[in-house]
Amino acid sequence: MALEVGIVGLPSAGKSMLFEALTGAKAHGEVGMAAIPDPRLQQLAGVVHARKVTPAAVRVIEVRGTGPALLGSLRQVDALLVVLDGFSGTRVPADDLETLRLELLVADRDHVERRLERVAKQAKSGDAALKREAGQLERLLVHLDAGSTLADWGEELPAELEPLTTKPLIAIENGAGGVDLKLEAELAELPEAEAAEFRGSGESALGEVVRRLAETLDLIVFFTAGEKETRAWTLRRGRTALDAAATIHTDIARGFIRCEVIRWDDLVRLGSHAEVSRAGLQKLEGKTYVVEDGDVLNVRFNI
Repeated sequence: MALEVGIVGLPSAGKSMLFEALTGAKAHGEVGMAAIPDPRLQQLAGVVHARKVTPAAVRVIEVRGTGPALLGSLRQVDALLVVLDGFSGTRVPADDLETLRLELLVADRDHVERRLERVAKQAKSGDAALKREAGQLERLLVHLDAGSTLADWGEELPAELEPLTTKPLIAIENGAGGVDLKLEAELAELPEAEAAEFRGSGESALGEVVRRLAETLDLIVFFTAGEKETRAWTLRRGRTALDAAATIHTDIARGFIRCEVIRWDDLVRLGSHAEVSRAGLQKLEGKTYVVEDGDVLNVRFNI
């Protein structure tokens, strides 16, 4: 499953421009996919003569507004991108960021209150687990009314809550002090070569955002490299070969036998999987192998 990020911001901050810069599609409050640039992918594809090259992707969701109902649609995303107005001269980005944090807090409080109403009714059946959850939700509501967030809660939260205030939050200032989203949205409409020529040695908005996402979520990139398709995938640092297999396809994880692992630069340098193997640089690993950034995996499986 692709990494998911939600775009939020106050009116006219530039949310739609960020969406367009990331996805290359016009924003209509919907969902788009943003390819993650990685120069290693094209090098690998060239070595194996891949007919199809597929970059890792981020699923991007933009919401039009900041009310609890709208923000609630972002409860399952991995991180939030907060767009701040740094271009109009009429707003203070730091103040707007605090306003957005408060909106997220209000949305979480509304969510806890609504769940408490449902669970309290269900707990009348005498179910002990529901009674415990109702009691915890009551204490959570007191905690939130005191001005704290769910991120400050010292106990384990009910799994069903999926709070917004515990998600990583990455602020993107739209303007001279951050990213020129209007320019990046326009460049996203151009062919890749033309956009790159215009930027020169500069980096796209996506490059900046992806780097910050990778740092915040502690992501790595691994590859699968074959003539039919060469592809990049994201994975949380510290995850295993079995997790990587599940990222590719759940059937591959279910039938996992072993994983052949080589380094991307060894494959580029030596020119083929066979040469890497002959040089003794291929490893055979099991389910618990911890995948490293730049690994090229070939998962053997049987269903």
